[in-house]
Amino acid sequence: MSDTVSLPVGREPALRLVPMPADSNSTGDIFGGWVMSQVDIAGSIPAIRRARGRVATVAVNSFVFKQPVMVGDLVTFYADVIKVGRTSITVSVEVYAQRNPEKEETVKVTEAVLTYVAVDNQRRPRVVSLQQ
Repeated sequence: MSDTVSLPVGREPALRLVPMPADSNSTGDIFGGWVMSQVDIAGSIPAIRRARGRVATVAVNSFVFKQPVMVGDLVTFYADVIKVGRTSITVSVEVYAQRNPEKEETVKVTEAVLTYVAVDNQRRPRVVSLQQ
């Protein structure tokens, strides 16, 4: 288990939420698939902004679960574009959990890199503008 950390300073979260009991397994840990789903949503937000339109997830380049997420954690997702290709946008996502309100601790729970492709209304790849 890693040490307690702080949330990144000066960065705006892409997404923040609290997982509920329905999102957990029988031992109270949140399903990895739930975390993956939220990471995909968080990563799509800067990708959509950069693409100025619709995107589709084409790859999960890496995904590391560092600590479990538990019911009641406040989970914060930070997502940043790290590469822009002709039609693709690669995004890094970092996930933190704040827990134990009586003596709050923050832990990094997940790191991931995903690639999205910009698509048109017919769901075909389209060129990403060089302009931001």
